[in-house]
Amino acid sequence: MLSKLKEPGALAITLAAAGILMVTMGARQSLGLFLGPINTSTGLGIVTISFAFAIAQFSWGAIQPLAGAAADRWGARPVLLTGIVVMALGMALTPLWGSSWGLIFTQGLLVAMGAGAGSFSVLIGAAAQRMSDEARGTAAGVINAGSSLGQFVFAPVTQKLIQLLGWMGALYSLAVLVLAALPLVGKLTRGGHGHAHPAHAVAPAGGLRQALRQALGDRSYWLLHAGFFTCGFHIALLVTHLPTEVDLCGLAPTVASTALALIGLSNIVGSLWVGHLVGVYRSKMILALMYASRAALIGWYLLMPSEPWVFYVFAIGLGLTWLATVPPTAGIIGKLFGVRYLGTLFGLTLLSHQIGGFLGAWLGGLAVTRFGNYGWMWGADIALALMAAVINLPIREARMPRAAAAAAA
Repeated sequence: MLSKLKEPGALAITLAAAGILMVTMGARQSLGLFLGPINTSTGLGIVTISFAFAIAQFSWGAIQPLAGAAADRWGARPVLLTGIVVMALGMALTPLWGSSWGLIFTQGLLVAMGAGAGSFSVLIGAAAQRMSDEARGTAAGVINAGSSLGQFVFAPVTQKLIQLLGWMGALYSLAVLVLAALPLVGKLTRGGHGHAHPAHAVAPAGGLRQALRQALGDRSYWLLHAGFFTCGFHIALLVTHLPTEVDLCGLAPTVASTALALIGLSNIVGSLWVGHLVGVYRSKMILALMYASRAALIGWYLLMPSEPWVFYVFAIGLGLTWLATVPPTAGIIGKLFGVRYLGTLFGLTLLSHQIGGFLGAWLGGLAVTRFGNYGWMWGADIALALMAAVINLPIREARMPRAAAAAAA
């Protein structure tokens, strides 16, 4: 599966990007574990804290096209270094500013925007420009798996830190852990900006403005946005509110942290496998199947009893597609518009993803406060997943040569 990364430097670049994403996304995806402790300590209320986390979802997405464009223009190194430092600063400042506005500023803006600058659009864009088209899908899968490994590691570590040090001490500790990603930036960006693979060395005519005009005028690009919107809704709803769902079922907090860790572990497998599949089958078909499977899995969960093993099976199933939507989504953009401005164009789809994330996190808080459960949110998640499965099918994507040969045989 990793044989496509044998070209010079490809494996080192991929692993460095995966390591950075492991830290930034691992820490970010574990922040839902703080919702209950912050509410108990500050009395701000679930709706207020959920709104701050919803702002974080949007901010993480809003920074993606800006960070991607900055990396396309000046290189990934300054963007990544700034993002990691800002993320750590936001975590360190959160305990010192206990108001609703303080939480919005530290978690909703600093942590989220810092994590976004050290995330998919910059990392996958930087890696894609330094390797061949053949290696790109596998690399995206490995990088994506880094985020999942981070969730697997950070969720139980964060829960243990909260138990041992309290939520304030846990955030200080996470700030230090985030800074550990700084040395990996040099590994990824060695050679400087413009050290591109020969296949991508020449920029498309018209530059970034022409690339944006071409993408925004393409129906397939907008369909990709719409599907990715539902993905953001799904992930933010779960990562923010799964701990509360576990609590509503009368189960221990460790069930939630274990479930989040299992999502991360399972998504390592899902990301690597999907990264391989995008080189064999059309990405739009892979996306359609993944979105449809989410609807089926949530339906299964709603029919099952509220037992720890149900949450663990649910988590493993969720993890297989959790962030595995990233490689085929980025792959379609690369096929349609090339990789020179992949950081910007993929960053814009991540913005749509996080608009969905904002709604998933915020509306989840409103729903549980108004109705005492997440029933309406589960229904909305199923409907959106089915919609995403359908709207991915008309996306313009050529049949894969290998698949075509197999079909002909």
